[in-house]
Amino acid sequence: MKSGISRRTVLRGMFQGATVAVSLPYLDCFLNGNGTALAAGAPLPVRFGTWFWGLGVTPGRFHPTTAGPDWEVLPETEPMAAYKDKVTIFGGFDCLTDGRPNFPHATGGPSIRSGVAPSVSGTLPAQSFDSIIADHIGGDTRFRTLDVSGIGDRRNSLSGQGAGQMNPVETNAARFYQRLFGEGFVDPNAAAFTPDPTTMARKSVLSVVNEQRKALERRLGAADRARLDQYFTGVRQVEGQLALRLQKPEPLVACKVPEAPREKEVANVLEDVTENHEVMVRLLAMALACNQTKVFNVSFNNGASSLTRRGSATSHHQLTHDEAIDAELGYQPESTKFVADIMKAWGTFLGILEGTPEGDGTLLDRMLVVAHSETELAKDHNITNMPIMFAGLAGGRVRSGLSVIGQSDPVSRIGLTAMQVMGVPVDRFGAGSMETSRPVGEVVL
Repeated sequence: MKSGISRRTVLRGMFQGATVAVSLPYLDCFLNGNGTALAAGAPLPVRFGTWFWGLGVTPGRFHPTTAGPDWEVLPETEPMAAYKDKVTIFGGFDCLTDGRPNFPHATGGPSIRSGVAPSVSGTLPAQSFDSIIADHIGGDTRFRTLDVSGIGDRRNSLSGQGAGQMNPVETNAARFYQRLFGEGFVDPNAAAFTPDPTTMARKSVLSVVNEQRKALERRLGAADRARLDQYFTGVRQVEGQLALRLQKPEPLVACKVPEAPREKEVANVLEDVTENHEVMVRLLAMALACNQTKVFNVSFNNGASSLTRRGSATSHHQLTHDEAIDAELGYQPESTKFVADIMKAWGTFLGILEGTPEGDGTLLDRMLVVAHSETELAKDHNITNMPIMFAGLAGGRVRSGLSVIGQSDPVSRIGLTAMQVMGVPVDRFGAGSMETSRPVGEVVL
């Protein structure tokens, strides 16, 4: 039944000689009959994220052997079995280097993200697909993207604009909390709203700069105008974010400001990293529910995994090289145990998103997450048959719960698919042998 009430309806009155306005929360009359969208037709947001782990998987214990729905649960996919209808596992997709060297633990990750094999170790050769998606959908939230790492390495990033530039990551849960819910955070469910004077001042200053820019542009040639426009792209992004902070946000039922975590710096001890990862993912889930961002990147550990167990100085990385393969098991048991624990963390990540209700579903229903490592078998440093997954339903835009097996296809097909699912108007991705115009049709609705 139509009530004639808009979601932008406010209650107005006078208080001590001043006009006050109080917005209404999300009432049923604002939504469609299914609770999936605003009655006016605007859908609830669909988010995008990545989840990275280092040192791959154990062949025979991760990838399903047959393609299709209802994939077989193997030892290293057991932690995600409860969510298998919302997880798709890819096999048979390779990183193609076109003769460039395979830098151990530093080629696979950048190749998957950018569609280009790096020619220099430790660099991102082109803009990552998550950054391209953030350019498309991340402009109307407080943060264009949020990047965190469970392990205490602030350089642990695979996201950025390319040309070697990578996004910095947050490794401390207490700092992450302050960034999200400290100064500058506006509770969307608070009855009152008062713009931050500091934000107003910054917006005013940037507006003045913008007017000066326009005046300067009129005096420049075409080439210099293009350079100036590129230079001020970041300024325009900040202006847009500040403008959003000067408006009262829409009420969000799922948004509940969490308690601040305790201060704790984390290095590389697995038990600490696991706890740190879980705390930051819970904060991230609330940041998504409170519409602070639509794009995120989570790294559990680093590519050349420096994880150790409490009481041991032997790292995960060292084990992959030094530990003998058990003749009966057919794999390195201690190294494989690290993989199992990492996959448990992935299961925790999925459980937090699935356990956060939103509308008629969950956060996981309204997002697409691309999870991947930088190698298949760490001992061999191979960059074929890469372990990659999709998680989430992307608001009904993807088929999920599948095993998809390529034929040594370029991994760039998966990045192209993710961008197209998220509405990016792109028909090609990658370069050289990894340039492709073929999305993975099995998963696209």
